[in-house]
Amino acid sequence: MYVWGRLAPALAGPAAAFSGAVYASSLLSLREFEAARISIASVNDCNVCLNWRSARDVPGKADRPDEVPEAFYDAVLGGDMNALTARERLCARFATLFAIDHLAIDEEMWTELHREFSDDELVDLALCVGAWIAFGRLNRVRYRRCMPHRRSSARVTVTLSLT
Repeated sequence: MYVWGRLAPALAGPAAAFSGAVYASSLLSLREFEAARISIASVNDCNVCLNWRSARDVPGKADRPDEVPEAFYDAVLGGDMNALTARERLCARFATLFAIDHLAIDEEMWTELHREFSDDELVDLALCVGAWIAFGRLNRVRYRRCMPHRRSSARVTVTLSLT
C-alpha cells in the first residue's frame, strides 16, 4: 500500500484503512496470516510483498521481528508444507486457490476449512486474501517499470473458451 498511498486520495485513503485493518485486526495467528500472505505474494509476483515480513514491518504485530523464521517462508514458497500446522497449510492453500482458481474451492475444501476454522475466521481469511490480491497486484502492475522484481519460476496458464 505504501507505494501508492498518496495517489488518488479519495480511493487510496479508504483502501489504506482497509489494508491497515487487515494487519491490525485479523483473527488469524501470525503464522496463519503469513502463510496466506506470502502465498499471495508469490502468485502476484510482487517484490514488495515477497520481501515484506509482518512481524518485522508492522509495528505491534509481533513481540519479535523474527517471530516467523525465514525457514517458514521458504517452506511455504517451496511448497513444503510438512512443518506447518493444518491451519497454516489450509491458509496457504485457500489463498493460492482464491488467487488462481477460485472455482476450485469446492465442497471438499470447505469441509476441510470448516473443520479447522470458525465462520468468522473464514470471512477474515477471505478478506485478508482479497486485500492482498488487489493491493499486491496494484503494486506489481503499477510499479513494474520502476521497481526491481523477482521473476517467478511458477506460472499459471489460463485458457479461455468463448463458446
